Formats: sequence, structure tokens, C-alpha cells
Amino acid sequence: MTTPGISVLDGKYMVTMDLFPQQSKEFNQVHPFYAFLQEGRLCTTRCKDCGAEPFPPRVLCPDCYSTNMEWVDWPTTGTVIDFTEEVVGVPLGFGKAPLVHALVDLQGKKTFFVRIINCAAGELKPGDQVKLAVFDVDSVPQEVGRDVVEMQRVFYAFEPVK
Repeated sequence: MTTPGISVLDGKYMVTMDLFPQQSKEFNQVHPFYAFLQEGRLCTTRCKDCGAEPFPPRVLCPDCYSTNMEWVDWPTTGTVIDFTEEVVGVPLGFGKAPLVHALVDLQGKKTFFVRIINCAAGELKPGDQVKLAVFDVDSVPQEVGRDVVEMQRVFYAFEPVK
């Protein structure tokens, strides 16, 4: 990972500036979420006691505090209800403008706020269909035994259906 303008940090992993979570079982109790993303699935946890489906996934139910959780699939397509576009002042790490976020209805299952990628400014409209888009993020070094390996990572957004 290179850091433009900060030559002393070139080639160094800057955990304090990382926008994305560690995704291995050694660091993250919801690591299956990222494995499911790599399969093109959008999943969360469901409480077997009260039926709550929090997002992001949890190991403890936020409604009844049970740890009796299971993984469930959510739809990977949805409808844009409303959106925002940031065309100037995009924060470091988010790439080039525009930065688009939308309130998306996942086929009546859940409504949530999510980043929209592969979308030009002025292109998105309420009522548009969007689909899950899984993308690679910078790998991170992780100790495995006596070796240091690069752990591959992914994250999610949605993109317009074309």
C-alpha cells in the first residue's frame, strides 16, 4: 500500500487509517460475513430466540441479548428510495468523486443506507434498481505461525443494474 505524499510510510501498512475491518477469524468474530461476500452473498445474523436480523451482523442480539445466532441470506438486489452525491471534498480513501450513498429497499426485507459504486454523478434516480457489488480492498499483513502473509480482503457496495 503506498501513501501519496508521505514517503516515510511507503510500503507500510497503516492500520490507523484503514477504512476496512480485519476479516480473519483471528481478528473478527463475524468473519463468515466476508467469506459469504466472496461468494457473492449478502448475509447477516438472525437471532434464533427473537428473530431479529441486525445489520451489520452481530454475535450478540441487540434486541434480547441472546448469543443464539445463525447466518441468513438477504436479497442482493434492491430499489433506490433516495440518495446523496458528494462531488467535491470526497474523504481520503474513497477514490474519485462522486461519492454516492443511497437508501435502498432490499425487496421489502430491509431498508438500509449503502454506498453506490460504478455510478456517475447525476445518473442515479429514486426507483432505480441496484445490485450487490463485491470489490477487493488492500490486503493486510498477518502473522501465521512464524510467517507473515498478505490476507486478501473484500468489501461491499451496490451498483446500478444496467
